[in-house]
Amino acid sequence: MGQPKKNSVIDVIIVGQGIAGSVMALTLIKSGYTVCVIDQPDLSSSSKIAAGIWNPIVFKRLTKSWLADELVPELINFYEYWQTQLQTTFIHHRTIIKPFTEEQEKSLWLKKAAEGNVFLDNNLYENLQIDKNNIAASYSKVLQAGNLEVAHFLNCTKTYIKETQTYLEETFDHTQLKISEEEISYKNITAKHLIFCEGHLISKNPYFSWIPMKPAKGEILTIRCEGLQLNHDIFNKGFFILPLGDNVYKVGATYEWENLNDLPTEKAKQELLQKLNAVITVPYSVVAHQAGVRPAVIDRRPVVGSHPQHKNMFVFNGFGTKAVMLAPFFAKQLLANIQQALAVDSEVDSLRFFK
Repeated sequence: MGQPKKNSVIDVIIVGQGIAGSVMALTLIKSGYTVCVIDQPDLSSSSKIAAGIWNPIVFKRLTKSWLADELVPELINFYEYWQTQLQTTFIHHRTIIKPFTEEQEKSLWLKKAAEGNVFLDNNLYENLQIDKNNIAASYSKVLQAGNLEVAHFLNCTKTYIKETQTYLEETFDHTQLKISEEEISYKNITAKHLIFCEGHLISKNPYFSWIPMKPAKGEILTIRCEGLQLNHDIFNKGFFILPLGDNVYKVGATYEWENLNDLPTEKAKQELLQKLNAVITVPYSVVAHQAGVRPAVIDRRPVVGSHPQHKNMFVFNGFGTKAVMLAPFFAKQLLANIQQALAVDSEVDSLRFFK
């Protein structure tokens, strides 16, 4: 559809088309809303490089990730529905291999699994070999995990919205907004609602700059290695190795709270290579090195909800490393808030930060 028809009123303008903006747009479209997505693809977005792994376990304590019992079924339903609708594949169910280095790790794992943590395999396995020369180790598996092919998902979503809704490739200009109780106007577009999904760039948004963001830069490598014996499962030992097929793997990721830009650094590359070299012995080549800035919030919870003064303006942001897992669940909450004025979870409500 491209440009909106003159004088037509769209239901929702969405600013940003990373994981958050894409999931929000598709959630609205499925419920019959018309949307206009505005996105400048050259702007910073950690979504474009993300490995898209969802992990329902906090490894440090072997506890369930926050809301994992609710989040995992919701994300599976959402992505499987849309890959069917879009006639493609971008979600992959995998287990996460967790090797043990100490006996007490095994004991804690079995204890937590016996207590009813459904995401922990209650079996121990022996003779894990990452490559043909590697020393075998014992391990177990995280269940109901997997990954989303994020770049493919974003591209498919963009194509779909361009074909069926309205999509503008441009930098959003906040000075062009005109807001009333009934509607929001942006240039020649009029909408009933506006949702900002700008990632870490929300800090430059004059309407939501009061949200205390704590963005984190992350870097990731793509390697080619014919000697690895990871065919499907994700390996995790303080970093991850994600098989992509055809002897290609993603290796990540780093965390950096200074120098927040999309420029890869030699320091991060060497950090990842050091971790990789500690677990594999076969030759490999680095074929890509990418960086992005994750939109994290100071209390490590998303920000979802309306503006304190403008009730038809919303924020949907701050999903950090867990956007693939969190966004479908909270998109439904924001939809219910817009449709029926139902409250969003108090832990994510944007107004928790407004004074």
